[in-house]
Amino acid sequence: MRSKVSKRNASGRQSDPTQLYQDDRSSVLHPFTALSTHSPMVFTQGEGVWVYDEHGNRYLEGVAGLWSASLGFSEQRLVEAAMQQLQQLPYMHMFASASHPTGISLAKELLRIAPVPMARVFFANSGSEAVDSAVKMIWFYNNALGRRDKKKIIARHDAYHGSLIASASLTGLTRNHQLFDLPLPGFLHTTKPHHFHYAHKGESEQEFSKRLAHELDTLIVKEGAETVAAFIAEPVMGVGGVIVPPEGYFEEIQRVLKKHDVLLIADEVICGLGRTGNMWGSQTVGMEPDILITAKALSASYLPISAVMVNQTVYDALESGSDEVGFFAHGMTYSGHPVSAAVALECLKIYEEDDIVAHVRHVGGFLQDQLRKQVDPHPMVGEVRGIGMVAGVELMAREGDSYKPFPSDHKMGLKLRAEAMKRGLILRAMGDTLGISPPLIMTEKDVEFLIETLCQALDAMMGQLPNA
Repeated sequence: MRSKVSKRNASGRQSDPTQLYQDDRSSVLHPFTALSTHSPMVFTQGEGVWVYDEHGNRYLEGVAGLWSASLGFSEQRLVEAAMQQLQQLPYMHMFASASHPTGISLAKELLRIAPVPMARVFFANSGSEAVDSAVKMIWFYNNALGRRDKKKIIARHDAYHGSLIASASLTGLTRNHQLFDLPLPGFLHTTKPHHFHYAHKGESEQEFSKRLAHELDTLIVKEGAETVAAFIAEPVMGVGGVIVPPEGYFEEIQRVLKKHDVLLIADEVICGLGRTGNMWGSQTVGMEPDILITAKALSASYLPISAVMVNQTVYDALESGSDEVGFFAHGMTYSGHPVSAAVALECLKIYEEDDIVAHVRHVGGFLQDQLRKQVDPHPMVGEVRGIGMVAGVELMAREGDSYKPFPSDHKMGLKLRAEAMKRGLILRAMGDTLGISPPLIMTEKDVEFLIETLCQALDAMMGQLPNA
């Protein structure tokens, strides 16, 4: 049985789950939710890698919220950093040369630990805002260089880069475009690097990588290299199914980008700051970005903050454009908010002092090993993939010695997620791929619970197969 806690809200008063449910349904417009049919699940408390719902039930948060609560749900040092900053300087903007010590220190620290040399840091409040900011910077950059046609940006099919106007246009998921009049013109997509599904028969990973690079080259030539500004990629695709790039992929892709003078944007919103077993996913997969975007684990998601790092070449053009028009006219009221910056700075200190990268390599290695030993052989599992502390388990129907996808209307991923929830484990259903991306502080004991519970949920699903 799952353990329970007292059902108290933040003020210490007893909460009424029924009233919470009714109030949510009557007042909240939820993101990424089936609005007419959803059933709210209210979480009221967190402790370590565990969270508690309105009924006091405990769950292992196997996706760290949204791939993001890297230090779990009760890191007191982050609370204290926020409180101290609130008492000293609760707010200051960074417009028109205004600044503050925590923002300056955070920018310096990010430049120090960047995977490749970077020149400046721009702060925003979410990954989506950071991606939109990078798009505007790229347009500004090319205009400043007199290349007014070089504006198109290429992403991959099924990639997720955010939900604002530009970031959603880069996102390669149809459901993020429907009824929103997206994507905007000038946003293009190419094949995602999933060898398991898209490789030709007998095609090695290296051969597959070369073919995808050739497809990208062909697309750029077709569009006109003088019109293509940038290529954006997650080191490891997250929402697109946890796709680890095949051998040689980014080496081949970057060769094409350099040939056509196309910038590389690393979307490190999920992969950055330890998730893949290096400080940056770029280091794991061999990316050398011109622009790097980080969020989520930057503050362990205790407060909203994101950052865009640009190299010297990009910054020089931004500066010259600023001289031309008078200033760089982009920013948000809360860009580099001092409280968020203080929490992020403390978060980076914890990563370094606790050697979170070494911890992820050890426990993440155990997670990946156990997934392949215990979960991959299950008759409902077509593929297990991942690296470090991020993994995907794809459900497929076995036909003899081969597999095929379940019909989409069977919604097997959502059903398995529900079975896992019954047993105290939260996973992320992305179609029929279950995402696993727990807090980086997870222990081997926590991994054992995750694996055992996932196997139990898979066994329970066997009786729900359409032909069972």
